[in-house]
Amino acid sequence: MPFTEKTPEFLFENHLKDSKEWFHEHKSDYEKYIKEPFKEFVEIVAPTMNVIDDKISCDPKRLSRIYRDARYSKGQSVFRNYIWYTFSRTREGATSLPCFYFSVSPTGFDYGLGYYCAGTESMNAVRRLVLSGDISFVKAKRAYSGQNKFILGGETYKRDRYPEQPAENKLWLNRKNIYLSYESKDFGVLYSKELGSMVAEDFKQISPVYHMFMKAEQIRGQ
Repeated sequence: MPFTEKTPEFLFENHLKDSKEWFHEHKSDYEKYIKEPFKEFVEIVAPTMNVIDDKISCDPKRLSRIYRDARYSKGQSVFRNYIWYTFSRTREGATSLPCFYFSVSPTGFDYGLGYYCAGTESMNAVRRLVLSGDISFVKAKRAYSGQNKFILGGETYKRDRYPEQPAENKLWLNRKNIYLSYESKDFGVLYSKELGSMVAEDFKQISPVYHMFMKAEQIRGQ
């Protein structure tokens, strides 16, 4: 079943109650309004992901947890008001690999690709590809500039470290972390049956950026 208005409503209420008892009493709603729509969504997007990278896992069971570990919540609510799914290869040790993601909250939805938290070696490798004009960066830059949906994000350095570089390259070079994201509050799109195919097509369009990030992982530390 597609996402419905019950999806953000459940996320809002679950976070507001912030109670294990309430969650267990409404476990069937969680299954119906969160897990089932995400399962259907992943199954629709999976064929495209397998074309982009056949090592990407598309197991619906990899849906994020709806709650934080109470031991480390540090005063935060245990139950989240958002939930996400990541399309990625299985993590290799403690390394954070590039991934595609899709997230839903009471205020809308967002999706994109990049690093959750890129390590220094990964970012240095990305910069090497940019500075050398590697073909993977040429294709990634072309894919990014050829669309008007996703925004390139990630914390930037306060000082421009590459003043001699063109502005379009600085956009990639002066970041501590890097990702592409798109945010929407259009619930009509979230609830539509075309959501999965739309996201899959968008992921396909920006896949050259993913391939550049994966090439950076191959040369990381060299």
